[in-house]
Amino acid sequence: MQKYDIAAYIWPAYTGDERRTRIFWPEGMGEWQTVKTAEARFPGHEWPRKPLWGYVNEADPYVMEMEINAAVAHGVNVFIYDWYWYDNRPFLENCLNDGFLKAKNRDRMKFYLMWANHDATTCWDKRTYDACEEVVWSGKVNRQQFETICHRIIDRYFTQPNYYKIDGCPVFMIYELQNLMDGLGGLEATREALEWFREEVRRAGFPGLHLQHTKWGNGAFNVSGVDHAEYRPSREVIEAVGFDSMTSYQFVHITDMNRDYREVLADVKRNWTEMDGYNIPYYPHVSVGWDNNPRHTRLAYPIVKGNTPDAFKEALLAAKEYVDSHDLPVPLITVNSWNEWTETSYLQPDDRYGYGYLEAVREVFGE
Repeated sequence: MQKYDIAAYIWPAYTGDERRTRIFWPEGMGEWQTVKTAEARFPGHEWPRKPLWGYVNEADPYVMEMEINAAVAHGVNVFIYDWYWYDNRPFLENCLNDGFLKAKNRDRMKFYLMWANHDATTCWDKRTYDACEEVVWSGKVNRQQFETICHRIIDRYFTQPNYYKIDGCPVFMIYELQNLMDGLGGLEATREALEWFREEVRRAGFPGLHLQHTKWGNGAFNVSGVDHAEYRPSREVIEAVGFDSMTSYQFVHITDMNRDYREVLADVKRNWTEMDGYNIPYYPHVSVGWDNNPRHTRLAYPIVKGNTPDAFKEALLAAKEYVDSHDLPVPLITVNSWNEWTETSYLQPDDRYGYGYLEAVREVFGE
């Protein structure tokens, strides 16, 4: 039986008090504050929801030991940590540093980083969501900052024994290519900076660096009516930068989510077929759902419908079929997500479906 790498994204905001998080969540419990105050927006709306594990602090190694065991027991063997750098310093790093990396059973699980280099806006603050385009911190970095970031990542994370690698090369995903190029000074400057990064990784004793691009599609989510076309660089630019592979972060970045989940899946599968036209491999992505009304004070769309565990299982089977039919370096499938509660796209058990989504993973990929 083939072994698959099922990699779930982690949104590292469900932690105890970190001083800078109080800008968005003043109660000192991270975005659990938003989950706790979520309300139904219309009759039949599938909110509020409650986590079966409680409003746990995921920067606590004891909590992460429990979560690692649950993940592995259901076939999830890789965590992809959303990683942030704002105002010349890291942000939301304590979930990884103090929780996962200090868990006694961390060796059961691989992990890698997705640099979420988008601007930080008031979208995270439910009190000011209507001013979502207001930038709190810019995600752009210059070359000096970029080199500081790369050395931190190499020294602190790539050297961890359970860091996820492809052909011995640490995998590092970049969320917003255009933001990276804007900060570094264009395509050629970005190519040069990334080649420098590769060389530094080789100097650290690795055979190389595996750079992964977060691929956006034509259905990129409009925030406050703004079409973020800059998230979708052309195929020529993506290939010119020199990425080694691609995957996606959310179905909402690919197609319209304001409809039935199975209709969404049909579009997503067509998108996977389009990825065959690139000269770098694409690792299929599966999202649990989409509804970010917990972050709003009034009704907001899109809201996906019919994303039951059974429908999610169909998406997993489709991703498995894609992997089986392609000659990929590794059998990797990414999932959104482990804990994106405020976007209603999480594997963690809740009071609506219990362990249903995790059971779907185990039914498709478990031994």
